[in-house]
Amino acid sequence: MNATPLIKGFYDERTGSIQYVVSDPETRHCAIIDPVLDYDEKSGSTKTSSADAILSYIESERLTVQWILDTHPHADHFSAAAYLKTKTGAETAIGAKVVDIQKLWQKIYNMPEMKTDGSQWDHLFADGESFQIGNMVCRVIHSPGHTLASITYVVGDAAFIHDTLFMPDSGSARADFPGGSAESLWSSVEAILAFPDDTRLFTGHDYRPDGREAAWESTVGQQKAENTHVSQGCEAFIRLREERDATLPFPRLMLHALQINLNAGRLPASETNGTSYLKIPINAFAVQAW
Repeated sequence: MNATPLIKGFYDERTGSIQYVVSDPETRHCAIIDPVLDYDEKSGSTKTSSADAILSYIESERLTVQWILDTHPHADHFSAAAYLKTKTGAETAIGAKVVDIQKLWQKIYNMPEMKTDGSQWDHLFADGESFQIGNMVCRVIHSPGHTLASITYVVGDAAFIHDTLFMPDSGSARADFPGGSAESLWSSVEAILAFPDDTRLFTGHDYRPDGREAAWESTVGQQKAENTHVSQGCEAFIRLREERDATLPFPRLMLHALQINLNAGRLPASETNGTSYLKIPINAFAVQAW
């Protein structure tokens, strides 16, 4: 097993999201992690520019896509998993606890037609499960807090930690979405910081504080030394997280995105006029921050 995978990050400026291609340099097999389908909420239009940039990189590097992976159902962008599957034939996967989020949001959306068994994906990963990218053995860790279903992918000396910790100057991810928990997020962060100090950590978002260049790679040692959200321990983390989350508005695309992402990135079926439509609940949430 090669312990050092090759990793290419793709930054999406509109949503602050980072998409990844992680590849085995020996076999040139790869996985795509958290791909973005471009969506403009003003016009209701979608594009595949971000996903096509990933495909161009894969072609230029002569890689073979083995997996299309999501770390959780995203609240701020559409997943391009379904589109990329049509282009590559690779298997799609997400954490097994996605079924709990499907059941929760099926009620919020009042969509009895939404399947809540996870069958939209080719595979659901259980906590502790292993799989391979080429010759590299990868491990899945359930990392709840931001969502019920969030998972971390550990590939050699790298861990894809999604919305748990951001870069050290940005702290940690919010935990106030339905099913989220600051206490659970702290437990997930603790598990990540128990990795060796030289473990490379790849985060799911970067919002470029003070206008700095986008960044997405740190180490466990760097996070422990520099991330102020984790330095004061459990109680302080939970208090800080809950107080901060109470001031944050919902992501502008959350109600749009989740009905897509809980369907593995598939758009709603076209109606009789050939157009797909989203369903947005009105006054379903009593939020203080707009």
